[in-house]
Amino acid sequence: MSNTVSPSSSFWKKNQQKLAPWLFLAPGILMFVIYVLVPIVQSIWISFHDWDGLGEKVWIGLGNYVELLDDDTFYVALKNNLIWLVLYLLSIPAGLAVALFLNQTVTGIRLYKSLFFFPFVISQVVVGLMFTWFYAPDFGLFSKLMEWVTGEQIAVLADERYVTYGIIVAGLWPQTAYCMILYLTGLNTINPEQVEAARMDGAKGFRLLWNIILPQLGPATFIAMVVTVIGSLRSFDLVSVMTAGGPYGSSQVLSYFMYEQALSEYGFRMGYGAAIAVVLFLIMMVFISLFIVRMLRQERSA
Repeated sequence: MSNTVSPSSSFWKKNQQKLAPWLFLAPGILMFVIYVLVPIVQSIWISFHDWDGLGEKVWIGLGNYVELLDDDTFYVALKNNLIWLVLYLLSIPAGLAVALFLNQTVTGIRLYKSLFFFPFVISQVVVGLMFTWFYAPDFGLFSKLMEWVTGEQIAVLADERYVTYGIIVAGLWPQTAYCMILYLTGLNTINPEQVEAARMDGAKGFRLLWNIILPQLGPATFIAMVVTVIGSLRSFDLVSVMTAGGPYGSSQVLSYFMYEQALSEYGFRMGYGAAIAVVLFLIMMVFISLFIVRMLRQERSA
């Protein structure tokens, strides 16, 4: 009897190394397409319609986007999102500073790590409630402190001048903890031989940090930047819990504005909400693309 090899098995043997990785990636790619790419395309398609979520979609083209450009609330939300973006980036150097402190071998360091890690494991809703009580005019610790220093209380969440900054401070607390975790992980992968060689050459303090440690923390910094930018632009939980966009819409952000228009009692305007979501998505993609291009340039020049 002659041994014959089927064409399919012969093809598999010849291309096994090329096909095997794709077979392992296939489930993840399928989930990404179904739960990420398809909803993005559907949101863009819905943004060109007037739709209440139940009835028939009515094609209106760019009507939702034209209305959005004439909506004052949109510009307030966009301005607040930019403020969130700028100030939220403070969590990255703050997380790095905390990680450098916790990376030492001192007495009680495990207790310090637990205390700094605590904000990361609690819900954003809990964080929002805690800071709402913290800012409360009558019994809040911050109000009592301001009364002791200045002689008068400041209702942070009821003042249009301070409300956005008060919510951002609440968001910086858990975000700093998240960046700290990323940097602690990165510090564990640093080459100790390079650090010792730099110290023997006289490098210490800021020079050692800038020239030796930070370049090796590049991947952690990239992840921290991307996650922080995304977190600042989709800042929904804290706004919803602490102010619901008030007072008088002064703390409105794009994600909460989208929720109000699409799902709240103000009316089920799914098309208008989808248009806001598309604008928010495009803003995110611009910043993330800039980070990716910069990272690729740094890798090529290295």
